[in-house]
Amino acid sequence: MTAPERRGTTTVSDRAVRRIAGRAVTEALPGRTARATGSSAAVRGGRAEIAVDVALPYPEPLAPTVRRVQDHVTARTGELTGLDVRPARVGVTALTSDRMTEPDPTAREAATSGGRVPRRWWAQRRLPLGVLTLLATLTCGALATDLILVHTGHRPAALWRTGALHWLYVHGPGEPPVTAAALGCALLGVWLIVLAVTPGRRGLLTAHAPAPATRVAVDRGTVAALLRDTAAGTEGVDTVAVRVRRRRATVRAALAFGDRAAARDQITEAARRVLAECGLRRPLRLRVAVRPLPVWTPPPAEAAPAPLGAVAPAGGS
Repeated sequence: MTAPERRGTTTVSDRAVRRIAGRAVTEALPGRTARATGSSAAVRGGRAEIAVDVALPYPEPLAPTVRRVQDHVTARTGELTGLDVRPARVGVTALTSDRMTEPDPTAREAATSGGRVPRRWWAQRRLPLGVLTLLATLTCGALATDLILVHTGHRPAALWRTGALHWLYVHGPGEPPVTAAALGCALLGVWLIVLAVTPGRRGLLTAHAPAPATRVAVDRGTVAALLRDTAAGTEGVDTVAVRVRRRRATVRAALAFGDRAAARDQITEAARRVLAECGLRRPLRLRVAVRPLPVWTPPPAEAAPAPLGAVAPAGGS
């Protein structure tokens, strides 16, 4: 019998975990079409962290669907690899048309019954924070190193430190260089305060989540694409332009033929249904405009009924 220390070890690569996670996405929704558009994995010892970007079927409540994909990908990857997999990070990059089954009403209710959802998606501001931290670390490190060398190594102070102190001593607050430096510091402080109090990531719209620990957001471009496809399916519509802002969605359609009022009503009803199925935290105000093209053909007028008692003229010979 082989000793335990001589049996070897099994190593699961990041690439294998990434492929398994991508394959698990297609298994998460029985009877529906879901696919992975991108995936990443990091294996550290017996633990693994995975992230997948997915294209989900439409119409489908986003929050419970994302939660279902997250649970299945996490469990399936852990089952096949034997690793301790942390909850997968799921990002929705696209919605595809799939009408094989109707959305589950209970799932839609779960999407709107979660905990408090933030109005905006906050950015982590990694680049400004990293730059500021790096500058502060280099400055404090250089100053601390010079002070240690002066007090322990009995060396003279560095020229850059003595030069800076001398420059500050001979220049007063009213001189242009000092004023310019103070103005630059003030602008930098204002910029950092604005970054701290504003959410950022204006392209994301938050949606209702099935659980307080789950955050769901929909890209504005995805909402605009859904509205565009819905309006383009209306009879008589030639081209559609959609603009989605943080609080309003505007749909402009060009009509080639048909009744203008009826087309506007159809587009409005379909667009409201799409926005409701997205489950947004803050519903968008909808504005629909339909303009006829120069080649627009009005609908034919219905023939008026003949009045009672009217007698058609008889032809004589």
